[in-house]
Amino acid sequence: MLNIGVLPNSCTFAALVKACDSLALLQQVHGQIMRLGCLSDVYVVSSVVSVYSKFGAIGVARRVFDESSRKNVVCWTSLITGYCSNGLVNEARELFDAIPERNDVSNSAMVSGYVRNGCYNEGIEVFRELKSCESMKPNGSLLASVLNACAAVGAFVERKRIHSYIDDHGFEYELQLGTALIDFYAKCGWMEPAEKIFESMPSKDVTTWSAMIMGLAINGKNKMALEMFSKMEKVGPKPNAVTFIGVLTACNHKSLLNEAWWLFGHMSKKYGITPSIEHYGCIVDILARGGRIEEALKFVNSMPMQPDRAIWGSLLNGCLMHGHVELGQRVGKHLIEFEPHHSGSYVLLANMYASMGRWEFVSKTRKLMKDKGVPVICAWSFIEIDQNIHKFVVDDKSRSYSGEISLVLSLLGKELLDFSIAKDVLLFDIA
Repeated sequence: MLNIGVLPNSCTFAALVKACDSLALLQQVHGQIMRLGCLSDVYVVSSVVSVYSKFGAIGVARRVFDESSRKNVVCWTSLITGYCSNGLVNEARELFDAIPERNDVSNSAMVSGYVRNGCYNEGIEVFRELKSCESMKPNGSLLASVLNACAAVGAFVERKRIHSYIDDHGFEYELQLGTALIDFYAKCGWMEPAEKIFESMPSKDVTTWSAMIMGLAINGKNKMALEMFSKMEKVGPKPNAVTFIGVLTACNHKSLLNEAWWLFGHMSKKYGITPSIEHYGCIVDILARGGRIEEALKFVNSMPMQPDRAIWGSLLNGCLMHGHVELGQRVGKHLIEFEPHHSGSYVLLANMYASMGRWEFVSKTRKLMKDKGVPVICAWSFIEIDQNIHKFVVDDKSRSYSGEISLVLSLLGKELLDFSIAKDVLLFDIA
């Protein structure tokens, strides 16, 4: 039983609530608060709601909120954040719409809540609604959240407006905001403004450096990414595990395999970072794309953890690229056994058979997929036109201009292939 010898004030109670490291302890503190009649204090209420939500007891958090006689915007925001943290974005939106008075923090909580739960278009739409309010002055956290949403769905026009707003209103490129802009430009393949933002940021943490390195890596600027990492080691913060994922991604070319091996050892020897499955996956992908399939397979078998679907998928993709049919069959069957209800495994294997003209095996793979009731999950791409996001799936012929799109894609594919042959560049998917 929790014993409190001196009658605490509201600040003390709020601090006690936030210090609770278990649901049982929180319930004890909550009981004392109720016994002493302190649930009329808005700071205590917001703290209790927030910590109950943190432990997943969102129903109790809602009862505390409803039973409170006094509620301010902080209390409302605590419950909105709690709903979003527990995946209940619809309930959070209902509460957000009912707030008597909003502020920057409550607005940011709703937008960032949508983004954390993958509801990117909804987050952008809330931001657009908020912009129409004359009294609305977005803070850096809100702008960073909506930039992340724009990056996820490719809302390039909206992003340009946000960037213009940031510059016009004299926002400094502080850590969260600057990093969000770098991440967005990188995902859009436009590294020049990302580099300018990076250089103009007054301070940069490991997340900022990692975002810049990864951005350069996924946009084919391999050497620049490695140079950026070298500079980070000299003048920046200490690299972390995420940094090394970016650096290893930058080595995804056959000419950089030696650098990849060195960096893989360097991360543990110098920084004490134990390689995770993502780091092992980067090495497997480099080997597989470079045609060193047998070596990649040996590396997988030597891993201290079980390979995941991504690693088996990299191996199978390497077999597809370099015509290793027999090994591809073995890897493909293993991948299907590993995740029998993931459509991507069957599609990769069928594509490999199709590339070899072995159509009977293509039919067998598709039949196996159908017999097991595996749903086809189509990949999609998107483009923003007049603030509307248009999504396209493979073989999408639902639009009147589908023929023109296919023609342009064919021409682009030929240009990329010619470039790859001329420059000896290994093209890879950066999605």
